[in-house]
Amino acid sequence: MHSWTDTLRFAFQPVVNLATGGVTGLEILARPEAGDILAQARRDPVLDGRLAVLALRAAVRKETLLPLHVNVFAGTLADLGGLAPLYDVVREAGRLPWEVTLDVVPPYTHVPQPALLEALAVLRGQGFRISADGVGDGDVPLRLLVDIAPDLIKLDASLLPRPAAVRAMRTLCDELGALLVVEGVETELQCAAAVAAGAQLAQGALFAPPSRLPAADVYLPPLGPASGPPPRSGPSVREFVRPAALLPATASAGQVRGLLTGSPDVTGVLLVDRAGTPVRSVHRSRFLLSMSGRYGHALYADRPAVRLGDPPRTVGVDATAWEVLDVVAVGDRDRTSDDVAVVDHDGRCVGVVRLADLVRALAESRVEEAAGLNPLTRLPGSDTITAEVDRRIAEGRAFALSWLDIDHFKQVNDGAGFAAGDELIRSVGRALLTTAAGDARVGHIGGDDFLVLADPEVLEPLAVSVLDTPWSAGGNPVTLSLATVLCRPGSVADHRQAAACLAPLKEAAKALRGASWVVGHAGVTAHQVRRGSAPLAPAGPEPMGAVGAQPGAG
Repeated sequence: MHSWTDTLRFAFQPVVNLATGGVTGLEILARPEAGDILAQARRDPVLDGRLAVLALRAAVRKETLLPLHVNVFAGTLADLGGLAPLYDVVREAGRLPWEVTLDVVPPYTHVPQPALLEALAVLRGQGFRISADGVGDGDVPLRLLVDIAPDLIKLDASLLPRPAAVRAMRTLCDELGALLVVEGVETELQCAAAVAAGAQLAQGALFAPPSRLPAADVYLPPLGPASGPPPRSGPSVREFVRPAALLPATASAGQVRGLLTGSPDVTGVLLVDRAGTPVRSVHRSRFLLSMSGRYGHALYADRPAVRLGDPPRTVGVDATAWEVLDVVAVGDRDRTSDDVAVVDHDGRCVGVVRLADLVRALAESRVEEAAGLNPLTRLPGSDTITAEVDRRIAEGRAFALSWLDIDHFKQVNDGAGFAAGDELIRSVGRALLTTAAGDARVGHIGGDDFLVLADPEVLEPLAVSVLDTPWSAGGNPVTLSLATVLCRPGSVADHRQAAACLAPLKEAAKALRGASWVVGHAGVTAHQVRRGSAPLAPAGPEPMGAVGAQPGAG
């Protein structure tokens, strides 16, 4: 009599380090050839526990030495109070528990949280590592995620079009001491987005699909050094607008076919209403495939073309290339090659942009930016920041430009050595980059000097976080000085004026003792001291009978 285990197979998918391209582990995936065993395991903790044991044994038979990831439902752990058989299998195989990561899989709804946390404490005490799986596309409560304090957090790739959420999760990982993994990565654009948002690990079909044999070699697309999220400026979409092939929304499929067959360079047709607003987008290949099928022409030729179209993807004429990529990344993956309609402020179509044009231009801009990165911190230099300052001035936006450096840095190098000084500079750069919120930009302009460009409302938490950090080099405490000029719309004409306004504030901050922060407004002489204290007056001879009197008192 055959058992369900006779048709159960396992596949292995690598977990990849995005910095090195190396494989950090193998996730073991159950692949039943008959029956819905996984659905049953979700409801049956004993069955799910048995699957975990079988998965580990399957990996042991492959004689892989890579760390392993084993999937277990959250409900299973809460119900069984741990996985004692799994611990025994690890020991029998001569492996160590900390070579095995338990991927805790949703759902979490109706799972008793105290029992789950107790079970995870037992497993962690045995040496197993814990990963929270399915975050972002599952139902794990944020409070429970913090209580679990996992070693890894696996974020679903569907969150990549929302880089702010990914960066926020990276910040949480840093607080918890966890690594951020993005799973389900299928394209190089997704991989680049994961790197830019701060993910350290990833897995998905792009690197290596699940395989019956453990793979140690994976594909990793060439990636430039990550200096934080892609700049939200980038080239304007206006640079890439092509003429659009437009037809009225009432056009028939036959009319669309005639336009496409007569114009081989046209990749799609936009159907617009009387006001010129895009109503439907007709993709060349998908449309012609539908029309060329058996009876396709007879079925569709005289019918409205809107039935064969898709909702249009649109961006405003003031959008940047990065914002177009956000639009392309959201939604059906089969539509990544669709033209994106560019509309004016009244919603009228003014042309289209193609993904290939954008990717080529953005790749070139990243190469240019990489050439200007500081070799020590991999942060952009002053040219990148000043260009962004000029862009914000042109847009009439308020902004805060800050300068930061390390106090008495020459003494740090002389006393602790240049290696300690370099590491301190790198640490400060990482701290600035980690705490920068929104579309803030961080630049390293040489030596121990940094520039930060941010919206005024996000400046306070950034400054507090960096200045409150207990910095040291060679065991000796170190302080930082920060100077900020707030520029309202129209207060400065270009980045040169902004820098000129910042210079006296920098001098005022350096004159203070301890960690200092001075804030001023462009065009205003006075400034505010947010941190730091005035230097002590030089001591002079005290007159007799005036012991303890302050200089000048009398």
